[in-house]
Amino acid sequence: MESGKPDMPVYAPIDPSESMDAIGHRIQHYAQTRGSHPAIIDEQGTLDWRGLVDQVNRIANRLREAGLQPGESVAALCGTGRDDVALYLGTLVAGGCMVPLSGMASAEALAMMVADCQARFLFVSGHHQALLIALRGQLTSVPTERIISLGGPLDGAGYQLVDWLAPATTTAHPEPVTLDDPFNIIYSSGTTGTPKGILHDYRFRQRQMVRMSRYGLDGDAINLVSTPLYSNTTLVSVLPTLYHGGTLVLMAKFDARRFLELAETHRVTHAMLVPVQYQRILAEPDFDRFDLSSFKLKLCTSAPLRSAVIADAMARWPGNLREVYGLTEGGISTSLDCAAHPDKWDSVGVPTQGAEVRVIGEDDRELPRGATGEIVGRAISMMRGYVNRPEQTREMLWTSPQGKVFYRSGDMGRIDEDGFIYILDRRKDMIISGGFNVYPVDLEKVLLAHPAVADATVIGIPSEQWGETPLGLVVIRPGQDETETAILEWANRQLGKSQRLAAIEFRTTLPRSAIGKVLKRELRAPYWAGT
Repeated sequence: MESGKPDMPVYAPIDPSESMDAIGHRIQHYAQTRGSHPAIIDEQGTLDWRGLVDQVNRIANRLREAGLQPGESVAALCGTGRDDVALYLGTLVAGGCMVPLSGMASAEALAMMVADCQARFLFVSGHHQALLIALRGQLTSVPTERIISLGGPLDGAGYQLVDWLAPATTTAHPEPVTLDDPFNIIYSSGTTGTPKGILHDYRFRQRQMVRMSRYGLDGDAINLVSTPLYSNTTLVSVLPTLYHGGTLVLMAKFDARRFLELAETHRVTHAMLVPVQYQRILAEPDFDRFDLSSFKLKLCTSAPLRSAVIADAMARWPGNLREVYGLTEGGISTSLDCAAHPDKWDSVGVPTQGAEVRVIGEDDRELPRGATGEIVGRAISMMRGYVNRPEQTREMLWTSPQGKVFYRSGDMGRIDEDGFIYILDRRKDMIISGGFNVYPVDLEKVLLAHPAVADATVIGIPSEQWGETPLGLVVIRPGQDETETAILEWANRQLGKSQRLAAIEFRTTLPRSAIGKVLKRELRAPYWAGT
């Protein structure tokens, strides 16, 4: 990617009257207007806005002194701490494009990402020492003096952050940027498969930051962050909080009880969580002993939240719950206000303001309401494209008969008569058994209703008779003595003939990504090897 504006089309609707209010410029005022207001609370204590802006400006000035040009990329193997947040903002103030990287990815995949985005610098959090050692020999574009440790000394890093910043001043000098300039690149499929860099411009992020303030993520928000900063799930709530001068409470590693302790201590008002976190927090034995009355809103994304979990949270956890459905690429944008629509808890809500959602069939024609097909969407925030992958970008697009560009979600679903969207499954996870489409989520709902089942997922495995057939992978609650056969028979009595499970296998845990998604590709691989 060349410096400056990315040479990619703009798919989002354009508003000629839209003005630029870049986050790097905006936060400079908070050093004076909110100087003593807490910006970040983490394991090191409290950092106020004056202290955060000073650190951000030092990072920005040092990046420029070390050669960063506007539009160039800065990569980081992130943690979830104040230095990670300051680096993100400092890169933007310097006019750079931030590229947060997942520590769950292999060294080979990370080297590909660093090369793909043409990163000029690599910052590494302290707990990624082993990964840096494995990665170092594969980095050809980032010299040692541009590898900086965000913690203590790291083998393979040229500097520790504190030493690297020694000559830098706190002078505020945010680089001019436009709505078309690159803001960040988020890599998908970083754990397996070929990673794709999703390029967001300032138009994408600024519109998102303004929109999320309508949910209360503003200067009064105290937002408890317990998912990693490399995830777009996290950034959807973190960036608006910073943009409006609020407070972030950062958890380096999620723990249900610690989450509740921090929420009570700091009078937390907001949190963005994924479904598995809701389950673990609500299952905490002492949940009801904690004072959570400060909560105004909890958000959920990354996967549909089961209606039973929503019911539990709405009954026991103060404040509203809002489910958000979208893609890192943008385009798809829906929201479910759980307090307002208790009869729609199985849905992911309706399109947000300025968004359109449709369902298309295998022939790419739009389907009527109630019909099942692939969900496509268009919204005010849409990526510029996949970096260096024009073919994959084109494959993402669906153009309506009216000439509007929509993004394909890869999700199968339907829209009901009231306009609410229901997600059935990922298209790639759908099982075609004997010619019938089987949606794993329907089978998973049945399994999770069994009182002995703590967790469950369903995958398709090879079948000589049916082509593929559903297999249930189940985690049993402690102290239960149900057998695999008993649960299989119980579930199949409630399923249609074409849906029935071929078998149940018990597992101690299900592999999940850092934001709680079950890694179905990893679970399927052994069954399909050699086929």
